[in-house]
Amino acid sequence: MSHIVPIRTYVLIWFVLLLLVALTVGAAFVHLGRLNPAVAVTIAVIKAGLIALYFMHIRYSPRLIAVVIGGSLLWVGIMFMYSFGDYLTRGYLASPAIWR
Repeated sequence: MSHIVPIRTYVLIWFVLLLLVALTVGAAFVHLGRLNPAVAVTIAVIKAGLIALYFMHIRYSPRLIAVVIGGSLLWVGIMFMYSFGDYLTRGYLASPAIWR
């Protein structure tokens, strides 16, 4: 069974994505200090979510697909958490004398 998505939906999502691209470019020219990367990543996550939901037809897929995607995102989150934890503690470790 397949779900037929109207072309109007695709066009609407495409315009929203164009608006988000313009918002990303506009946010790059605004000085927000340490919030610039957070704003850029937030907009990128919204764009990726829209693309995945509508253009990859995840919104109309069975619930098992949602479980698999949720598990994948959880795993990626865990890996990022460990990577950032390692990166943030690098300054606390003394570097060997040969590296200085």
